[in-house]
Amino acid sequence: MTTTLEPSVVKSVRARPKWGDLVLRIVAGLVLLYLFLPIFVIVLFSFNHPAGKFNYSWQGFTLDNWLHPFKYPALVDALKLSLNVAFVSTLIALVLGTLIAIALVRQRFRGSKAVDTFMVLPLTAPEVVMGASLLTLFLDLHWAAGYTTIVIAHVAFEVSFIAMTVRARVRGFDWTLEDASMDLGASPTRTFFKVTLPLIVPGIIAAGMLSFALSLDDFIITYFVSGSTVTYPLYVNAAVKAAVPPQINVLATAILVISLILLGVGTLYRRKRIEA
Repeated sequence: MTTTLEPSVVKSVRARPKWGDLVLRIVAGLVLLYLFLPIFVIVLFSFNHPAGKFNYSWQGFTLDNWLHPFKYPALVDALKLSLNVAFVSTLIALVLGTLIAIALVRQRFRGSKAVDTFMVLPLTAPEVVMGASLLTLFLDLHWAAGYTTIVIAHVAFEVSFIAMTVRARVRGFDWTLEDASMDLGASPTRTFFKVTLPLIVPGIIAAGMLSFALSLDDFIITYFVSGSTVTYPLYVNAAVKAAVPPQINVLATAILVISLILLGVGTLYRRKRIEA
């Protein structure tokens, strides 16, 4: 025995998903607007012509800021230092984090669960606590705060992010490919560089980009261990009290655009590899 629904009931059933879809899209749009509105303001005010020292209110459109992005040497030096710290710390953390990720996935050793737990601690611990702890450690070791302590501090929290990201990639790795390589006569070292490493490179690149961005952006931990060294976030924080030139927005926008270009190039390259 079959039953048929009335046309009005069918219409109401069909209308519900549409309304739900519309509400979901509106909410998603509002969330994205909330997330990206500060970025839009940064880009917009890079074209502002402020009347005084503070770039807080819109005065008029100008391209002069972009024609002279390196007008303030102290700002440029702080940015160079931040890029240097981010590059060096990311390079060190990539090596350490990748090896830790491979060891945690492939090897079963006593204390692996403890290592796994300790890798999560830097991700969950408040940055204020971590910064104060690192400062105490450096003072106990009688190390002068500066470039070296900043790099060490950044490596300390970057390793966890990289290990977690790369481990997710390594877990999906087909280990029979390594066995096949060694069965054909390749040494373990050659197998790692010719088989394992190329297959986990996408995860390593993603982890490196995340680590670089976190290092470039870090303020709290850097504030504790920097001493008299001034990075880009520290310079911006100090500038809020004295002067906020639009060049800060210009350089921030330039970093954002370069990051988006690199992300787009990486995405296109990955798609071509998948299609090939």
